[in-house]
Amino acid sequence: MRNLYTLKKYFVRYKKKLFLGFVFILLSNAGSVYVPLLLKDAINSLQDNIDSGLLLQYGLMIVGASLFAGVFRFLIRQTIIVVSREIEYDLRGDFWAHIQKLPLRYFQNNSTGNIMAHATNDINAVRMFLGPAVMYSADTFIRLVIVLTIMMLLNIELTIYVLLPLPLLSFVVFKLGKKIHHRFSIIQEKFSELTTIVQENYSGIRVIKSYVREDSEEEKYAQNSEDYLNKKMSLVRVQSLIMPILILITGLSIIIVIWLGGIKIIDGEMNLGEMTAFIVYLGILIWPMIAVGWVMNIVQQAEASMERINNIFAEPYEIEDTEKTDNSITELKGEIEFKNVSFKYNDHLPEILKNINLKIPKGSSLAIMGYTGTGKTSFINLIPRLYDCTDGEVLIDGNNVKTIPLGVLRTNIGMVQQEPFLFSDSVKNNISFGLNDLDENRVREVAAIANFDKDVEQFPQKYDTVVGERGITFSGGQKQRCSLARALAINPQILILDDSFSAVDTHTEELILKNLKWFLVGKTSIIISHRISTVKDADNIIVLSEGRIAEEGNHDDLIALDGIYADLHFKQLLEKELTEMT
Repeated sequence: MRNLYTLKKYFVRYKKKLFLGFVFILLSNAGSVYVPLLLKDAINSLQDNIDSGLLLQYGLMIVGASLFAGVFRFLIRQTIIVVSREIEYDLRGDFWAHIQKLPLRYFQNNSTGNIMAHATNDINAVRMFLGPAVMYSADTFIRLVIVLTIMMLLNIELTIYVLLPLPLLSFVVFKLGKKIHHRFSIIQEKFSELTTIVQENYSGIRVIKSYVREDSEEEKYAQNSEDYLNKKMSLVRVQSLIMPILILITGLSIIIVIWLGGIKIIDGEMNLGEMTAFIVYLGILIWPMIAVGWVMNIVQQAEASMERINNIFAEPYEIEDTEKTDNSITELKGEIEFKNVSFKYNDHLPEILKNINLKIPKGSSLAIMGYTGTGKTSFINLIPRLYDCTDGEVLIDGNNVKTIPLGVLRTNIGMVQQEPFLFSDSVKNNISFGLNDLDENRVREVAAIANFDKDVEQFPQKYDTVVGERGITFSGGQKQRCSLARALAINPQILILDDSFSAVDTHTEELILKNLKWFLVGKTSIIISHRISTVKDADNIIVLSEGRIAEEGNHDDLIALDGIYADLHFKQLLEKELTEMT
């Protein structure tokens, strides 16, 4: 129950409604337990004198007590069950908000399918505890207390005999509960694996079809699904023992009542009405005793699921506003400086960047080149704090990026990722994603700068055309230009382009770069590219090699240096000549 205890803050939030629910449980049970007492009095009275008026009177009283109990039973669900849905809503909201703030590192180490399983299956299991388990636990406890009190008043000796099988019930609940918790944890882990397989197959369907791996993936899914089934059945086999054992134990209690009660009636120690009431009360106790097993099953599943959810809640944000944040910073001018910056993705991994020192003046353009795997993307990821540097400082306008409010920092930085991502939404909503309010004129303006407007005009519904999942209906070049338009829409002081023209032909690239020249006046820009044609006009160019700045200067300086940059330039010129010859 240690993990479920963390739900306390949610219960406190709805304490008034829960208190009402418990009052309704008490009133409902008061009505229910009054019926056997009426039945007892009716039987005893009618034994002496069978009277139709008296029969009608007791009948109406029993119906009235049942209606009274039924009304409050309805109100119980309108309070406790409704609260469980409200807490589920809050829990999902908190889970989603927490996920949004986790660093990129977490998403690199955890699959999407696994996170989805937490957000669906695990939270649903916890919701079952919040509603039915809490309601039936309170209902069972109150009913047991009231019924056992009345039974003891009727005949304390017979009540004690009835309770003899209960220690056996507690032992069974304890033993089976441990097995259910363990097996349900395994099932949830397997469900996460299965969800991951499904999610990856949907996302990678084009690759699967391209390599004709449909049958292989179907077999892989079938094997994992069968494994999930087997693990689920192992839990079902344990769960299937609960009800028969509980019914057996309650059956033993009924046998004891009939046997010993019958003897007491013969001996004149009990009358028929008391015996009848006793049997009815025992019948009323059957559901609470069965509910113990059902609730135990729910609690063990919820405990296992809440443990998994708490593990996510325990994940640190790493990158967030702290007491060191200077909230007086509300805008950025765009001067960037790297001071002795080193970076590695994990303590046990090698350094990606090593002792980088670089100053990028406000309003200037920097181009970054280098062979694959030299740390270019890692370099730019440190500026908007997608990661924090391991050593050294990254400064903007002389302020350490760790002291700049995250909202201010990222609002002033437009970033086009190496692999563009588009949402399954309209073109205009994708472009205006970073804006608080949709501005259609702004959307059209930045689409023109990205040389994307002509493409959009050819779409069936123009800017209202819905993009397929991850931009599946767009070509690679269209996705890159749409992503560029999205970055330009927020009018950033710093624009970062991470190989954003790789899927665009050189003619279109020249048009985009020409449009960007006037847009970037007074703004700082950083461009990563493998094409010399993209970076040759930059104010400063650096070449990264093995995590260090190997070369720095403008285009002419680097050509004269005859190093990595000159080598890349020569190869691209040669490639261009060969293409023109063919």
